[in-house]
Amino acid sequence: MHNKPLVAILLTTLIACNNNQMKRESYQWPTIQPPIAEKKAFNRTIHGDTVLDNYYWMIDFFKKGPDSTKVVDYLEAENTYLDTMMSGTKQFQASLFTEMKSRIKEKDESVPYFKNGYYYYTRTEDGKQYYKYCRKKGTLTAPEEILLDVDEMAKGKAYYSVAGYEVSDDNTLLAYGVDEVSRRQYTIHVKNLETGEILKDAVTNTSSDPTWAKDNKTLFYTSKNPITLLSEKIKRHVLGSAETQDVTVYEEKDKSNYIGVGRFKNGNYIAIYSQATLSSEIRLLDAATPLAAFKVFQPRMKDVLYDMVALADKFLIRTNWNAKNFRLMECPLDKTGSAQWKEVIPHREDVLIQGIEEFKGYIVINERKDGLVKMRVRNLTDNVEHYIDFGEAAYAANFNINPEYNSTNFRYSYTSLTTPASIFDYDLFSKEKTLKKQQEVLGGYDPKEYITERLSATAKDGTKVPISLVYKKGFEKNGNAPLLLYAYGSYGASTDASFNSSRLSLLNRGFVFAIAHIRGGQDLGRQWYLDGKLLKKKNTFTDFIDCGEFLVKEKYTGKEHLYAQGGSAGGLLMGAIANMAPGLWHGIIAQVPFVDVVNTMLDESIPLTTNEFDEWGNPTNKELYDYMKSYSPYENVEKKNYPNILVTTGLHDSQVQYFEPAKWVAKLREMKTDKNILLLHTNMEFGHGGASGRFDYLKDVALNYAFLFALEGISK
Repeated sequence: MHNKPLVAILLTTLIACNNNQMKRESYQWPTIQPPIAEKKAFNRTIHGDTVLDNYYWMIDFFKKGPDSTKVVDYLEAENTYLDTMMSGTKQFQASLFTEMKSRIKEKDESVPYFKNGYYYYTRTEDGKQYYKYCRKKGTLTAPEEILLDVDEMAKGKAYYSVAGYEVSDDNTLLAYGVDEVSRRQYTIHVKNLETGEILKDAVTNTSSDPTWAKDNKTLFYTSKNPITLLSEKIKRHVLGSAETQDVTVYEEKDKSNYIGVGRFKNGNYIAIYSQATLSSEIRLLDAATPLAAFKVFQPRMKDVLYDMVALADKFLIRTNWNAKNFRLMECPLDKTGSAQWKEVIPHREDVLIQGIEEFKGYIVINERKDGLVKMRVRNLTDNVEHYIDFGEAAYAANFNINPEYNSTNFRYSYTSLTTPASIFDYDLFSKEKTLKKQQEVLGGYDPKEYITERLSATAKDGTKVPISLVYKKGFEKNGNAPLLLYAYGSYGASTDASFNSSRLSLLNRGFVFAIAHIRGGQDLGRQWYLDGKLLKKKNTFTDFIDCGEFLVKEKYTGKEHLYAQGGSAGGLLMGAIANMAPGLWHGIIAQVPFVDVVNTMLDESIPLTTNEFDEWGNPTNKELYDYMKSYSPYENVEKKNYPNILVTTGLHDSQVQYFEPAKWVAKLREMKTDKNILLLHTNMEFGHGGASGRFDYLKDVALNYAFLFALEGISK
């Protein structure tokens, strides 16, 4: 590693610093005028309600409208403004990038997993941004085969993503998807692993989910609508044929459903999944007869979700049918309708069943209780059960890669706010646990130097909202420490307490980092999610505000040192709390924020809109329109003081299109009455997930941290 002695000295110096010792100097923001976006009147009228939108024209880049060039000019002007305003932090940003990168082991290798006679793994090399996908036959001492050298494949590309990596049953063919734009539109390629040849077969505009049939020549995949990017059709491709000859085996007519295709672990079935927020349906096909028709497992039922796994002699079904937190059921292989479903694990009010990992003789059930993941092991021979002991009070755990059905080895991932990402193998028979790998943090990291807490804030309606937080030893609870509060709070996605080596750059400079486990996720079960969506969405925002006020009241921080961060739907949260409680936050970081809710949900040509009516509501319904309009950040910008705000987006973002944050910033500039900092950074080459390389994303993290440090007067 380059400059290793210098890095070691730097990190040693940082570890010696805490909140009381950190030198603070007010950052001198340049006195220049920000860009002022052009205003063009556009009236939206629905339900007799007319709203003037002066920045609607910013949608034109993807609409290919007359103002598409002006859009780029405006975004670049905002980037120039940000660069000037943050110019005094450039050297600090570079140091932060080097510091965070120095913690990452550049030459590394994943834990190999065994599948169908081969050990598969990825490895990385010093100075390289990407990976090499490799395998060894039969034993880890066998010669290495490099299946894909992504470092070579990505040369000269601003963005490069490989996904959907699937090897045929005979181990000779590799199907994989490539996205070079960052709009999640993948082209599937097939490589002959014996000759190294890339076949002429190339399937475009897919979700990158190639699924092999047993014949080693038939692939199923999800095809997208080229405009809305909705997953629209499941198609069948036979090697050697043209893409135009691919047969549609399923077409989704309901635009609120996401669809996909995959194969069960035991290899016997290929499944088509169709799922909306509130209901689902699965179709099955014998993987040995790829030209046959898919058959419906159980027809869609109103407000019923189900998914399943295939055992040798039966199916196991996880469903919320008459079971809000889900229950586990089973049925014969040849009689799959709900009338044949028999209960295996009943519904429990305090336990959410999140998933099943199946093996020939065992199943592992992923459960969530009291906000924490539990792993429940059941022996299928005698139904004797036990739980895996994780050994910490607060943590994150999940299934890892477990491709082998005929195995008693269960692999899971584990982390906490102070425990680096770890991979464990667990013997389901002997109950022996083996740590296979723990993320190595270079430069020196001692978890004993950091303290975690699990707190509970009381929301306005009396609901107890958990908060996980971490800080470095030496922290004093006197209201003077800077604190960054993070949350997501949508789609039932739970935010567990996990380790992040980049975060040490905050903690070592005296910051407290906290996660608010707000409603809208499933942290405390299915009802926690239901109470933070549709006509209860505002609970998500008020929970976060109540958590912030609690942390100030308990003197973990003060209002002049309290910061908030969230991305995507969590960016909607940031926009809402900026409107609802602007005086509570000294600064807000809104990443790829979904802030123009009403306009986006009214435009069905925008990717993902129709899929998410069950989450946010369809504004053609007046009640839902009125409620959505009452919290949508863009709609509710007012003439008042706002906190310091950094907004980030990507021009090619397909999840939250660039024009939402751009319009929001333009309107904030027009309306806000304060002199606080407002910055917009648009990455002109990337999309929703940011940079594709291992290290480039750290430049965005360095920008975010430099913004916080500038506001705190921390200069090194």
